[in-house]
Amino acid sequence: MTDKKIAFLVAAEGIERVELTEPWKAVADAGHQPVLLSPKTGDVQTFDHLTASEKLPVDQAVGDASVDDFAALVLPGGVANPDALRTDEAAVGFVKAFVDSGKPVAAICHAPWTLIEAGVVRGKTVTSWPSLQTDLRNAGATWVDETVATDGNLITSRNPDDLPAFSKALLDAIG
Repeated sequence: MTDKKIAFLVAAEGIERVELTEPWKAVADAGHQPVLLSPKTGDVQTFDHLTASEKLPVDQAVGDASVDDFAALVLPGGVANPDALRTDEAAVGFVKAFVDSGKPVAAICHAPWTLIEAGVVRGKTVTSWPSLQTDLRNAGATWVDETVATDGNLITSRNPDDLPAFSKALLDAIG
């Protein structure tokens, strides 16, 4: 067991449940330690599309977290989740520092909105939920309609149907 710590960064609500729990399970099953980060401690509310699902406890506030403590970062989607994260200075700063560190950063569905806010997609080939393609292109990225797009340390996927490939790409990048 390598037991690397993997950060999962989410807002207080609007997280697409399977986009958090499926990669979380893959990371844990591979012998790593998933850690739930959010702007505030307490519980976060996951959703199954637009229906509230389970609440999950936050392990650490992102403002108290250090990139040095983690081997990779996962950004789950949902519409409200990354929309809230991109307005949180500590969350955006953490994402930017993580991408700049060269460690793997995996973002699925609407999560690339946070990557845009962090200013890290220019010149990168990425994918996302289709409605983000104009935002990503305007931020200087090349958007592709593929199950997984990996460019440098950025791993992106489109939607929950891509979760098996997304989780595999994440685990391959972690090593």
